Amino acid sequence: LFRMVVNPELYTGDDYAAGKVDIEGDLVGCLQAIYEGLENLPENSFKARMLRWMNKPRPNTLTGSRANVHHHYDLGNDFYSLWLDSARMQYTCAYYARPDFSLEQAQLAKLDHVARKLQLAPGQVVYEAGCGWGGLARHFAANYGVTVRAFNISEEQVRFAREQAQREGLEGRVEYVLDDYRNMSGRCDAFVSVGMLEHVGVENFPVLGEVIHRVLAPRGRGLIHSIGRNRPAPMNAWIEKRVFPGAYPASLAEMMRIFEDRKFSILDVENLRLHYARTLAHWRERFEAEKDAVRALYDDRFVRTWRLYLAGSEASFLMGALQLFQIVFARSDDNSVPLTRQHLYGP
Repeated sequence: LFRMVVNPELYTGDDYAAGKVDIEGDLVGCLQAIYEGLENLPENSFKARMLRWMNKPRPNTLTGSRANVHHHYDLGNDFYSLWLDSARMQYTCAYYARPDFSLEQAQLAKLDHVARKLQLAPGQVVYEAGCGWGGLARHFAANYGVTVRAFNISEEQVRFAREQAQREGLEGRVEYVLDDYRNMSGRCDAFVSVGMLEHVGVENFPVLGEVIHRVLAPRGRGLIHSIGRNRPAPMNAWIEKRVFPGAYPASLAEMMRIFEDRKFSILDVENLRLHYARTLAHWRERFEAEKDAVRALYDDRFVRTWRLYLAGSEASFLMGALQLFQIVFARSDDNSVPLTRQHLYGP
């Protein structure tokens, strides 16, 4: 109990994962109450300053990023396939264009929503930074007539993506590059990053902006989809240290460091916070249905760790501690940008 008082985020998670602490009833509701208490700590209070000092995130250098990504994404494709959408293994916020959408329908709707925002056209070249298991790249190539170069530093994910592209006959249209986004070269008509910015680190945002400036064509479009916050604050200490090392959800003001130095213009910002809460509820439901299979792959501590991670993330979005931003941008002198949002929602 003393440990939990001293560092509630870290040690409550550790003791729950170890089976020393249990929660009866509504796990998500209980975590919402805990997070609301932590969220309401005065920023300059001794407790808040002590927690920031104890819970510093790991850096996202070239070497550090590889280690951080390996810790989370290279757990094994068999694990993630148990509870992500079966068709494309999308591990990012879905888009519930209709409230009755299944997870598969909502993930497909997300990909088309992004494609419309980028105004993709046949023959264009798309660069993707952080491609997960490659579903977005394959969907764009198969349905929008574009070619895609997708960069990722997770060996497990790239291997899966290449095999899937071969099965779908898309080898000539999609290239999965096992490399860091910082090493991008060439030229593209559209730049997209869905769910990677959380791993970049605010200190590297100007570097990302420079990379986009280097590769994006004069009339190109860009979209960044990322977990964020309403104001700067560190990642939950337990998630950062035990589940998602190096992760940091930036505020919109912090994200502007990507765009301002390179004079990009922001065209559109959409907040999909409640869509992510619903996505997590779907993931958690599927995870619980497969918990025995997960336990067979790992152990009970792993099951409890991921149960808490999924429930805690859902609670954070429901209470507004986390947001999900989609930012569309272009070069500042591009006068071909759309005058309205009509292209997003139909005729």
